Amino acid sequence: MKKWRTTGRLLSLFILSALIMAGCGEPFLSTLQPAGEVAENQFGIMMLSTIIMVVVVAVVTVIFFYVIVRFRKRKGDEAKIPEQVEGNQRLEIIWTVIPILLLLILAVPVVAATFELANVEPMEDKNRKPEDALVVNVRASLYWWEFEYPDHKIITSQDLIVPTDERVYFNLVASDVKHSFWIPSAGGKMDTNTESKNKFWLTFDSDKVSKAGEYLYGKCAELCGPSHALMDFKVKAVPREEFNQWTEKMKSAKSAPQTALERQGEQLFQEKSCIGCHAVTPSDERPEEVRTAPNLGNFGDRTKVAGILPNTDENVRKWLEDPEKYKPGNTMTGKYPELTGDEIEALTAYMNGLKVE
Repeated sequence: MKKWRTTGRLLSLFILSALIMAGCGEPFLSTLQPAGEVAENQFGIMMLSTIIMVVVVAVVTVIFFYVIVRFRKRKGDEAKIPEQVEGNQRLEIIWTVIPILLLLILAVPVVAATFELANVEPMEDKNRKPEDALVVNVRASLYWWEFEYPDHKIITSQDLIVPTDERVYFNLVASDVKHSFWIPSAGGKMDTNTESKNKFWLTFDSDKVSKAGEYLYGKCAELCGPSHALMDFKVKAVPREEFNQWTEKMKSAKSAPQTALERQGEQLFQEKSCIGCHAVTPSDERPEEVRTAPNLGNFGDRTKVAGILPNTDENVRKWLEDPEKYKPGNTMTGKYPELTGDEIEALTAYMNGLKVE
């Protein structure tokens, strides 16, 4: 009796924990709320596989209990042996053919969707025009994301801006270790490798994206180090006209401090060699191997600091004071001298003044 009570308590604790954890997570960080064509296809396949598994489990469960009841040991029939069906050709054909049919039902849409997702011919067309197919080069690093728009010759980090209701094509690569690009509500995931590029496309439906608020959420889905869980990015999907306006602003963006404190921060940015790693204009034409840190050209417009903290002056100061505390193992730690309170204030003012909006 005591054993049953212990088991019941553990089961109750497990169920309660599962219910609590089911409510955890960021808004719209879910594959169950598809916001694009790819996500909808993946959701459909997931539901199809779930239905197949539920039906199989239900049928097996019914047969299991039927056998337990039908062939249970009865008083007076201890010596009775039920009819044996071993070697029954008809039964063996049935339980061989049924799984094959179920696998085919699942395999056909999976293979079709896989080939469709890998169809990136429009982005590889040599005569392609920028308005025909938007291409974004995604580069993953420990622990940040870079997004390059080669047709527009601009680069941003941590925030991915895309147009709605059209296919966006991605070139994926990693600069250090393997990462994985994943926007749960839009589709994916796809690995980023150091020696080869992966290519695929996503769409962002305007009517569904609007329900998510200002941003969708992206994650690294490949364990890459101590701050893997903090390697986030945000996706802002906007109408094509608004996207075009944003790219024009990015092209013409320049670092122009407005106040004495911002000018002091700009000078410190140079003196402390921050400029050696971070670019402060979106039109960064340096090769990838030189771009070893996030582009800060539109830092003041971003909603997050380092992809994880709300973009406030206080959080910028916290990050500059001790980046290791908020992202262990990040490559910024130890690369600049210890900053005084006044220097942090000046750098904060300068960085938040880097805006294009």
